[in-house]
Amino acid sequence: GKKYNPLFIYGGVGLGKTHLIQAIGNQVKKENQVKKVKYVTSERFTSEVISALRSGSLRPNDIDDFKKRWREIDLLIIDDIQFLAGKEKTQEEFFYTFNALYDAGKQIVLSSDRPPKSIQTLEERLRSRFEGGMIADISYPDLETRIAILKSKAGEKSVVLSDEVFEYIAQNIKKNVRELEGALNRLIAANNQLNQKELNLNDVKKILNSILNTPKKSTTLKNIIKAVAEFYDVSEKELLERSRKKEIVKPRQVIMYLLREELKSSFPFIGLKIGGRDHTTAIHACEKIRKEIELDSNLNDEINLIKEKLYLI
Repeated sequence: GKKYNPLFIYGGVGLGKTHLIQAIGNQVKKENQVKKVKYVTSERFTSEVISALRSGSLRPNDIDDFKKRWREIDLLIIDDIQFLAGKEKTQEEFFYTFNALYDAGKQIVLSSDRPPKSIQTLEERLRSRFEGGMIADISYPDLETRIAILKSKAGEKSVVLSDEVFEYIAQNIKKNVRELEGALNRLIAANNQLNQKELNLNDVKKILNSILNTPKKSTTLKNIIKAVAEFYDVSEKELLERSRKKEIVKPRQVIMYLLREELKSSFPFIGLKIGGRDHTTAIHACEKIRKEIELDSNLNDEINLIKEKLYLI
């Protein structure tokens, strides 16, 4: 219904967004096989828009065919919608496609790694559409949920493990559903090799030792600047200059905050490296971001997402 249209689902890496939105499509198709369900990544949608525009300059009917094909869908599911940011032509075509489907009473489901308000260089008219339905935040699962996920996955694979094993895994892998499943798959593979009926806790600790006791990844000043610049879609050069543009000030403060939190850098060092500023500027920036995180859950989500990306660089 319109109350949940569009359904905008966002959350960090490995929390199951893609699995969830694909399950929505599969369920709709299962209940009504004549429904036209389309799942696509934003990159694929962009590619099709570009292809239609290029061929349309020679064959105008190609653009009409593109519009017809996308606007006859009953359920449109687009994964990683944040990658439309900065792509003006793609955003324009998606805006028209969105409106056509919405006005026809068709359902739209979108996924992203961040809420609409945090997607930089997204047209305001699209942001407004995204915020007009239901926004669902997939947060990190708590201990009970992690145990339930493990038990469900083990049941699907007909694997028998004790409650203490499930609890041990869940207590040691806290943020990523994908990593939970990866740990379970490793146990299954080891169990098949050992040809045991059921692994005990000591076996599990030995098997998972390499993934649970890996040293904490480190990062660098360069990586922090890169991760923040990519997240907020601004240039690294501008972040290091004395620009007071609104779109630069916040990312620069986030860099200073992360330098303090992740690298334990001194305030004079932070000020010097980020635009040759005084240490009091760095202190102010770090305190400002720290206070805003407590008041603004969206900013907290942004910082967590940047940290995730930071250690993938």
